[in-house]
Amino acid sequence: MKDAKAPLPKADVSGSQPVSEAAAGAILTIDLGAIRENYRRLKARLAGVRCAGVLKADGYGLGAAPVASALMKEGCDIFFVALLGEGIALRKALGPGPGPDIFVLNGLPPGSESEALAAGLHPVINSAAQLRAWREAARAAGRKLPAAIQVDSGMSRLGVPREDVEALAKDAFDGIDIRFVMSHLACADEPRNPANEAQRLAFERLRKILPKAPASLANSSGIFLGSAYHYDLARPGAALYGINPTPSETNPMLPVVRLQAKVAQTRGVEDGAGIGYGHTHHARGPLRLATISLGYADGWHRRAASAAWFDGVRLPFVGRVSMDSIILDVSALPAGKPGEGELVELIGPSQSLDDAAAHAGTIGYEVLASLGSRFHRHYVGG
Repeated sequence: MKDAKAPLPKADVSGSQPVSEAAAGAILTIDLGAIRENYRRLKARLAGVRCAGVLKADGYGLGAAPVASALMKEGCDIFFVALLGEGIALRKALGPGPGPDIFVLNGLPPGSESEALAAGLHPVINSAAQLRAWREAARAAGRKLPAAIQVDSGMSRLGVPREDVEALAKDAFDGIDIRFVMSHLACADEPRNPANEAQRLAFERLRKILPKAPASLANSSGIFLGSAYHYDLARPGAALYGINPTPSETNPMLPVVRLQAKVAQTRGVEDGAGIGYGHTHHARGPLRLATISLGYADGWHRRAASAAWFDGVRLPFVGRVSMDSIILDVSALPAGKPGEGELVELIGPSQSLDDAAAHAGTIGYEVLASLGSRFHRHYVGG
């Protein structure tokens, strides 16, 4: 990652205060330039179709405000968040004045319509009740209010159920400016799964029942299913942050994050020594160990069977992951390495985000979204 000599951005939209590099136990480097390049790559594949940016969970844990600012430099003018609170914080972070459209994927909790209106946010309407509430807000405001309508094309999660779409279509849309009719793919990362085409066809039927509006179906992986899934707007999230949208193939996206932890202490142990909580590991012969300042409080999963890296050498975890620390076997390194305060790599050139997730038995989305607030966050390439 190429460093840009720019000041560290202010606190992210979660409200946490920045931690200095000296004070932090671990360093999270976020390459905004790589995010911008990933957006450009997705735009090229979309061949003229509009491309939004999904910033839910504080930009997948990387900071929604700096990510949004980077994407806006590439012309991105529409964002999606999951919750109303995320949207309010993002709008505040981006500042006053004409700004990008921000849609709330989960819709608005009952009674929160005035807060969304004050922040200039647009709901994704998932039910008849949400439609009625937003229509009443429009009546009270004396003007039409933007919204997206989401239909459930087969994921059974969010969106107007298929059997209710026709009834909803007969309802009045007075006061509602329908910007998009949208749905979400359940199996887009499995290109041969027949559920993808079944959902696309269901979406085709459902959107024709509703008032005519631009359509949106493709998430990150959906963009790679082909032009039939692109419609008028794509909504990538994971791919922007370097997660592989095509798991069965080489990752077409640039890596975005590097996670390094400081060595807090080193020691030697004798044969048979118990290591970590519960003594789940015992030394088989003399070992040299290093304890790093990273643990499950920082989002590194407790049962992750993983490793760190130093100068290209793999350093396996030994014993359990603790709340604030992990023990590494550093016997393969020269004596004195790594020293206290030196950095070992958890995510980076030696171990990709997707590889680290696989070692933990999870997916890159969960690893990113779990990253805690105790890191020094170093933004480059912005």
